Amino acid sequence: MSDFCHTSDLIDNLSIRGLQVDDLDAVVSIETLTSVHPWSLAQFHQSIDQSAVLVSELQVLGYTVISTAADEAEIHNIAVAPEFQGRGLGSFLLDHSIGTLPAEILKLYLEVRVSNFTAIRLYTSRRFQKVGERRDYYRTEYGCEDALVMRLDIGPKDRF
Repeated sequence: MSDFCHTSDLIDNLSIRGLQVDDLDAVVSIETLTSVHPWSLAQFHQSIDQSAVLVSELQVLGYTVISTAADEAEIHNIAVAPEFQGRGLGSFLLDHSIGTLPAEILKLYLEVRVSNFTAIRLYTSRRFQKVGERRDYYRTEYGCEDALVMRLDIGPKDRF
């Protein structure tokens, strides 16, 4: 039986570290599998200092890209490889990302497709609130799709 059969076994073997150049191909591969309009290699390369990867041993399982400015942060991209979804890894990555934000960050923003119910459920379970909507924000094969703008107000208890 593989170590990846049980979520608790998988999480025991996980670490999160800064994105490295050697991770870019794996990150782009995950992005291509999880996004209708994926980011390019160049976009990830430009965001390398704002990115982290979720790894188990030497395998990249997911990533996040978060920028910060003054007392605000924004999640620009977050994904888990499809074969590892549904095992709590997105929650693990999001919780780690929130918990390790600089102390001066008071608000964390993100946009999410209105049709991405799994992600919306995750974000609302972490106390993100809908604060707006962007009409026709995402391209789809049938036209455009709206995005929800969500915000998490961060307090001291949210830090690890």
